[in-house]
Amino acid sequence: MPDWLATLLISLLKAVLVVLGLLTTFAYMTLIERRLLGRMQLRPGPNRVGPMGLLQPAADAIKSIFKEDLTVTLADKLVYTLAPIVAIGMALTAFGGLPAGPAGSLFGENPWVYNLDTGILALLALTSMGVYGIFLGGWASGSKYPILGGLRSSAQMISYELGMGLSLLGLLMIVGTTSFHGIVGWQAQNGWMILFQSLGFVLFLISSFAETNRTPFDLPEAEQEIVAGYLTEYSAIKWALFQMAEYVNMITASAVMATLFFGGWKGPQFLNGLIPGISDWPLIWLIVKIAFFLFLFIWVRATLPRLRYDQLMRFGWKLVLPLALANTVMTAAFLAFRGSGGLWFLGVLSLAGVLALLVMSDRVRTLWNQPSIHPEGDIVRAGGD
Repeated sequence: MPDWLATLLISLLKAVLVVLGLLTTFAYMTLIERRLLGRMQLRPGPNRVGPMGLLQPAADAIKSIFKEDLTVTLADKLVYTLAPIVAIGMALTAFGGLPAGPAGSLFGENPWVYNLDTGILALLALTSMGVYGIFLGGWASGSKYPILGGLRSSAQMISYELGMGLSLLGLLMIVGTTSFHGIVGWQAQNGWMILFQSLGFVLFLISSFAETNRTPFDLPEAEQEIVAGYLTEYSAIKWALFQMAEYVNMITASAVMATLFFGGWKGPQFLNGLIPGISDWPLIWLIVKIAFFLFLFIWVRATLPRLRYDQLMRFGWKLVLPLALANTVMTAAFLAFRGSGGLWFLGVLSLAGVLALLVMSDRVRTLWNQPSIHPEGDIVRAGGD
């Protein structure tokens, strides 16, 4: 067999394994999230289908497959059908470039599907393409509420993509490469990036919530305002594909945060003194870090209320974007004038920025929660009577 054909077949096999792993994780993430939300809200959650409710994802899958698939009369049939496929396709493709271990650690093969030198740029491009599925689905439905949800999602994606990209510029200037492998290797030698770019991580985390349409940024499908947004006219398996895309994007965002700021697939080095080589075990550490961030996504959903749309936009343009730009300028200035010093002072400055943001949260809140003026001239705080 030619080498190129063997390489192609191995890559296809790894791609299939990644897709199966992500879809299985999505299925049981729905159960885990509902059980955790139930625990946090003092209710049991799903527990009837199978032992401890473990067969609930299978029941949901069967229901979605065999449920009647309705199509709106005025919908653009082709685009209406392709939209959820685009959303889930981009979500699944983005995960394949993330390294899950050292080269040759997956039964002699590399634990990633593809390896690009422009790793971060390619991933941001792929995840940005996912918004086309949401927008086209809203537009092609031929209904007013879906188009409102699609427009909201587009504006939200543009607003927070800018902050997300700028929040990573400091990291890229420090490391000097956009390759995920280079970033993981740099952290293995110098320490996790969270130590030097804590402000950038906080901004990237906030932007990730907005990019994945998770609470408190789930405005594209705000049921109290626009029924279900872009999902209003979808049912059965098409609706399930959009849900898959949301959860897969959440898993990908968790993996990206683990890779960029928490050492990727490498574990804490001090554990090697207890068990030699434990920090280099493939898959294990990345899965643990992804699980932590997935729990954080669920915890935030159970804790924070949804923002109004005007608050959402102000938050992105008046807080996230300026702070990301300030972090970029601060990092560039430090690297230009630090001389031969280390990065720890930059880490202190970045942490001070995070603490200042927390301490001044009451004053900063006025940036996105501005007073509104009634026609009669009475000034009323946003959200007041």
